[in-house]
Amino acid sequence: MAQVTVVTGGSRGIGAATARRLARVGHHVAIGYRRDRAAAESVLAELRTTGVRAVAVATDTRDPEQVVRLFDAAAALGQITGLVNNAGVTSPIGAFVDLDPADLRHVVDVNLVGYVLCAQQAARRMTTGAAIVNVSSAAATLGSPGEYIHYAAVKAATDTLTTGLAKELAPRGIRVNAVAPGVIRTDIHALSGQPDRPDRSAGRIPLGRAGEPDEVAGAIAWLLGPDASYTTGAVLRIAGGL
Repeated sequence: MAQVTVVTGGSRGIGAATARRLARVGHHVAIGYRRDRAAAESVLAELRTTGVRAVAVATDTRDPEQVVRLFDAAAALGQITGLVNNAGVTSPIGAFVDLDPADLRHVVDVNLVGYVLCAQQAARRMTTGAAIVNVSSAAATLGSPGEYIHYAAVKAATDTLTTGLAKELAPRGIRVNAVAPGVIRTDIHALSGQPDRPDRSAGRIPLGRAGEPDEVAGAIAWLLGPDASYTTGAVLRIAGGL
């Protein structure tokens, strides 16, 4: 059976790298993106050069109706066999006492509510052999003091979502895992106000450098693939030793 995978946040960073990696191994891909249609179209063009079918759907994952539309578009490619729950945001880095409630709600809504809504759609449509990978963060266990404790807390919730859903869906033959990246060289750092954070963080990372999106994409592809057939409920840390 052909593999059809939904990748949220698929127009940039880890999501785009994952979509490319999956296309190279034969997955048809539906990418969700928030605003940048040009970036999404660029990724689509790359995917289609591999011979797979691919679509891009503008999706605010906080909106249940838009999530349904994304999954409907994916279902038009075939039976959905995979979900990469990746669409996420941070907020300006700073002290916990200075956190704006609006930023808190935005981070919770995108990184938790959005993940739940997408996982729910996937669970309703998937059959035996399918798999979900949630993109968590090493922040879930590090806490991110002085940076974004609220984001770390939400990523800890992602790990709990992964554990619970893995157990609930296991009797149906559907696997659920997570990856927990550390400092990865993507534009999410610019969005949090510190574009140089990957380079500044290198000194405290045991491997001495920030990670690359492809290094996370490889782990996600493995978790979706047949070599991970007995792996569920796992959180795979990709953080250079942090």
